[in-house]
Amino acid sequence: MPAPERTTRGAIVAAARDILAARGLDAVTMQAVADRVGVRAPSLYKRVQGRDGLIRLVAEAVIAELDARLAPVAERLRDDPRRALAALARELRAFAHDDPAAFGLLFGAAPLGARPSVEVLARAASPVVDAAARLVGPEQALDAARTVTAWANGFLTMELAGAFQLGGDVDRAFEWGLSRLIEAVGA
Repeated sequence: MPAPERTTRGAIVAAARDILAARGLDAVTMQAVADRVGVRAPSLYKRVQGRDGLIRLVAEAVIAELDARLAPVAERLRDDPRRALAALARELRAFAHDDPAAFGLLFGAAPLGARPSVEVLARAASPVVDAAARLVGPEQALDAARTVTAWANGFLTMELAGAFQLGGDVDRAFEWGLSRLIEAVGA
C-alpha cells in the first residue's frame, strides 16, 4: 500500500465522490475510501477530520460542480431574471437527474459537522440570489431565492423518489409549476 504521505486530500475526496455517485452516501465510509485510495483507514485521519469532515469536503466538491453548471446559465441570462431563474431551476433538475446522490447530499439533512461552511453555501447560492435580486430587489432577494429553491427541491425530491404516481407528464408539471412560481415571485 502507498505511504499515507502519497495520498492527498484531493485523492481522498475524489474517491469519496466516486463512491457517493456509484453507491450512495451510506457507502461513503472511511474504510471504503481507504480501500479506494490504497491506504489503511486510520491513515485518512491525517488528511480529513473523520467521516463528517470527509462528507463536508465531498459536499463542498459537489457544490463546486453545481456552481460550475449554474454560473454560466446565470451569466448568459443576466438581463432577463425570470428566464434566468427558470433556467437555473432546470439546470438544478438536470443535475439532480445526473447525480441523485449528490443532489441528496446537498439538499438532505446532514449532520452538523458534515455541513459546508456558510461561505461555501453563499457562493453556491449566488446565481439564484443574484437573479432573484434583479427580479424583486435586494431586500427580498434571499426570500425569493429560497422560495424558488425550496419548490424545486421539493419537486425534485418527489420526482427522484418516484412519488408522482397519478400519471400525467412530469416534465409538463415541472414547467407549469416553475412558470407559475416565477410569475408569483416576480409579481
